[in-house]
Amino acid sequence: MTVMHEPDMSDLGIASRATLKPISVIAEAAGIEADAVEFYGKYKAKIDPSQITTQGTGLGKVVLVTGMSPTPAGEGKTTVVVGLADALAATGTRTMMALREPSVGPSFGMKGGATGGGYSQVLPMDEINLHFTGDFHAITSANNLLMALLDNHLQQGNALGIDPRRITFKRVMDMNDRALRNIVIGLGGPAQGMPRETGFDITAASEVMAVFCLATDLADLRARLGRMTVGYTYDKVPVTVDDLGAAGSMALLLKEAIKPNLVQSIGGTPALIHGGPFANIAHGCNSAIATNTARALADVVVTEAGFGSDLGAEKFMNIKAHYADCAPDAVVIVATIRALKMHGSVPKSELAQENVAAVRAGLANLAHHAQIVSKFGIRPVIALNRFTTDTAAELGVVIDWANSQGIDCEVADVWGQGGAGTGDLAAAVLRALEEPKNFAPLYGMTQSTEDKIRRVATEVYGAVEVDYSAKAEQMLEQIHDNGWDNLPVCMAKTQYSFSDDPTLLGAPQDFTLQVRELIPKTGAGFVVALTGAIMTMPGLPKNPAAMRMDIDEQGNAVGLA
Repeated sequence: MTVMHEPDMSDLGIASRATLKPISVIAEAAGIEADAVEFYGKYKAKIDPSQITTQGTGLGKVVLVTGMSPTPAGEGKTTVVVGLADALAATGTRTMMALREPSVGPSFGMKGGATGGGYSQVLPMDEINLHFTGDFHAITSANNLLMALLDNHLQQGNALGIDPRRITFKRVMDMNDRALRNIVIGLGGPAQGMPRETGFDITAASEVMAVFCLATDLADLRARLGRMTVGYTYDKVPVTVDDLGAAGSMALLLKEAIKPNLVQSIGGTPALIHGGPFANIAHGCNSAIATNTARALADVVVTEAGFGSDLGAEKFMNIKAHYADCAPDAVVIVATIRALKMHGSVPKSELAQENVAAVRAGLANLAHHAQIVSKFGIRPVIALNRFTTDTAAELGVVIDWANSQGIDCEVADVWGQGGAGTGDLAAAVLRALEEPKNFAPLYGMTQSTEDKIRRVATEVYGAVEVDYSAKAEQMLEQIHDNGWDNLPVCMAKTQYSFSDDPTLLGAPQDFTLQVRELIPKTGAGFVVALTGAIMTMPGLPKNPAAMRMDIDEQGNAVGLA
């Protein structure tokens, strides 16, 4: 008797059954000249932007996909990006995606894979999630080369007079490892280096990653690396990478990595995946080079910014759009009934039960995100990412509310049907792209750092005031003295709440934002404001995703969700 087995419907199982086209075919269909394609096997390639000829009449329009405040229930932002891009391509619109590269740390930690899900995935998902083409390794190596040169400078006489207590750069690694947050190096005697306190950040939080993602070409990358501040002298004068003479060798390590990576969705839509800063501790957007390369090739580029509109989207519009001239033409906010119910105080164990009242209560969070997007002059489109447990009554609550606000809201079955389940959303986005563009950043660059932070805290988060620690107050004085007030601000804040307290779900009000530290990133071109208990080196959860992963007898990945 033949035993029939149900097909594996995990993301990895669905991905393993997909038939991929050779990446050369994808590149040719996208209008990428053969000389611009550098192959990394059959299904991955790097693209040389200097060899790209702009298609059509000009740069394509940008569709920015963001989301409501994330919850353990899941929102599926990347899944919506892929399904939407496939649906737009099905209308005959020349479409590309521009996405961030997954970090290995969260993949083995809490998050698992980060290439979409179900029938809305970019492939090969296992390779993209694990090392990909080595970009993260190159960024890690460049960062740690800088630190080796810096510590060697201290050892060899410290001609620049760097104060070891005021070094602001750290070593990095692409793994969640809380044990490395605070360490002492240089122990063992004079020949082993200068003892000092330091630590590790995760690679995604490195300023080298931010520089990598905001540089517009190789020359700009080299210049930005040189402008990075690594610390201060005993007289509190900033010391840059150019002062150390390290920018050239760092750029050498990054010269191939700076080229965007080309892959494809299950539906065959081309995707450029490049760079991967987190949005809670960094600026949360893929590289400017990838976005603008995609715009040169397509009429519409669907991209995403990390976490909710209060984090990644705010930084996309105030930081990335400022430096890369890629302001969004339309913004999609991803929501789920499950997340709305969690923001309406329903525990995760009860999300499968219909609860219209909880959905209605959770709308406060979604409404706040819609208000954030509107403050930039854009009326959002809401993508209601459908789960099998959603009921018509629950979906109706959200649709009716959106209609009452004049917001287009479309239900999309991106996981189960891919682009085929996203046609209504694609139509809504095409309508939105035809609306007049009234985009404007939230603040001007000539405003003080305090004014910029206050504007984000009050206008985006809903805080009533901002409180600075003594350390942050001292750093504000240095920012003024060194002429860094013209830089935008990059808020490092929990993704789970509009406040700096991750337990305050929904749309909290009447809270004070606590800024504990300010770190000028003079190469990336922004000032990081650390709020609450946010960490630049994450830790692993009690049950890491890595514990569920393995390989089978053929060497295929197992358990990479």
